Amino acid sequence: MSVRMEGNILVTGTNRGIGLELVKQLAEKTGEEAHIYACCREPEGSSAEALRDLATQYPGKVTIIKLEMSDEGSISAAVRAVSGMIGAGGLNLLINNAAVNKPPMPAPLSATGKKDMMDVYETNVVGPFLIAKMFLPLLQRAAEKDSPEKGDKMSCKRSAIINISTLISSIEKCPETFPIAQMYPYRSSKAALNMVTRCQAEDFKIHNILVTAIHPGWVRTDMGGNEAPLTTEGSVLGMLSVMSSLSNKDCGMLLDWQGNSIPW
Repeated sequence: MSVRMEGNILVTGTNRGIGLELVKQLAEKTGEEAHIYACCREPEGSSAEALRDLATQYPGKVTIIKLEMSDEGSISAAVRAVSGMIGAGGLNLLINNAAVNKPPMPAPLSATGKKDMMDVYETNVVGPFLIAKMFLPLLQRAAEKDSPEKGDKMSCKRSAIINISTLISSIEKCPETFPIAQMYPYRSSKAALNMVTRCQAEDFKIHNILVTAIHPGWVRTDMGGNEAPLTTEGSVLGMLSVMSSLSNKDCGMLLDWQGNSIPW
């Protein structure tokens, strides 16, 4: 499958799971001019060994960036580092993938405390909010660089933010999904991330920057568990296909990895 995305692409939470697979498939499927900035908390740590191997496999195409989602100073440093490398090109695609889940599944009310709620909210909501805000000038630069011939065409090839959300963020579907895993902090944080997505979609449309949330499916990762039906390969393959086809009509939407709309 070819991926109709190019230019400068930044992904958060890339040392494992969905984030690592995003970097892998983007490196494999995008053209020679694409460059992936893979962000993780500890680039030199043992948990990032697979990511370092990818950077070695794709020299000049994958650059690892240190980024701690809950640390505003770390986000600022990452923005400065990427800005210095990107130059006049701008940032074409920002994928906010990094997230935490506390306490461990099924995370019932009885096991959940204030610190769990605050820690998860800080990483899953405040982090993506700040990253989008701080990278906005680079996203604007990419959006302004290539004007479409007709209309205000939005796409991940031009300038876009993709927030990785979840089906269990849906308030409408909560009665269906709640018995599986209560996960108060994670559910609440992703519902808040959906509102950030909607707000930024409205805020950034004047710049022709696409903002969309995508549910990757129930995926076999450390967070998703071994019973999940989807592999990281299958999930990412689907999401990249969806991202490749996004346009104006998808701005501010919550979609799944197959392109289906999920109710708020």
